[in-house]
Amino acid sequence: MNDVEQLSAPAAVAVIGAVLVVGVYLSSVLGVMAFRSIAGYPLRAAPAIPARSARRLMRQQVVRTERPDMLLWVLAPAAYLGLAAAALTVIPLSPGVVVADVRTGVVLFGAAEALAIVAFFFHGWSPNSPLALVGGYRFVAVALSYELLSMFVLIGAAIPAESLSIGAIVESQAGLWNVIRQPLGLPLFLIVALGVTFSGPLDLLDSNDLAGGGSVEDSGVQRLAWQVARHAMRVAFAACSAAVFLGGWQGPILPGGVWMALKTLAVIALLAYLDAFAARISAERFVRIAWGVLLPLAFLDLLIAGLGAL
Repeated sequence: MNDVEQLSAPAAVAVIGAVLVVGVYLSSVLGVMAFRSIAGYPLRAAPAIPARSARRLMRQQVVRTERPDMLLWVLAPAAYLGLAAAALTVIPLSPGVVVADVRTGVVLFGAAEALAIVAFFFHGWSPNSPLALVGGYRFVAVALSYELLSMFVLIGAAIPAESLSIGAIVESQAGLWNVIRQPLGLPLFLIVALGVTFSGPLDLLDSNDLAGGGSVEDSGVQRLAWQVARHAMRVAFAACSAAVFLGGWQGPILPGGVWMALKTLAVIALLAYLDAFAARISAERFVRIAWGVLLPLAFLDLLIAGLGAL
């Protein structure tokens, strides 16, 4: 990126913190609105529900299982939230404004996705509970399917920019957004987002068939922390989708930062609706679909990107 404004460490922490606080709240509200609209409930109370739920969980008793690994139980949501924050640092928030202007931003974002698998396994392992452990192992079993899809579609988006910098990818979309130039990229990346945030059809970690899976033993502040981390990762994926596939800050009339915020919010709303509307599929079926259908589509997306660059 040219003329990048480097933020000092305190400013960077403040910016990422503000983005996460606002993003997590809006993601929670949109999630409540999606569930209530499908159930036929009025939406006017939705903005207050996340705050009320947070207050209730903060006052709720924290239940301990027998002989849990308390260090990992606390570390799992902290690591998940920290990885979401790290992923956000390489995403430009407006023209020339990014917390970490690294040339390999796509690689860093992918590394945050991969390391999140460790946090998910910690989440399932630490309570010393069979259903939680099954949830953790089940997610790890399908995680490679997500990672391969993400890798190919992000590399495909980087080819026209001839750079792995997310800022450079945004600038390369000045004439045409990647969502039009590579129409398979965004849908495949949203599938990855659903998987890494265990939402809707890909809720394989904390699903109801395991009575809550990895979160079956969570209560009080622990449950709240895990929910906050999940919404934070949804914000990170939405911001990356907006930057890589929807032109980031590109847009007429309005300031670039406003366009980036509006596009990110639109993707969050879409993910929230899919979380509420789409039914969960089994892990076995998803693995078959991922390797037999989605991965070939990711190869095709990469081919389209290469031909377009030539």
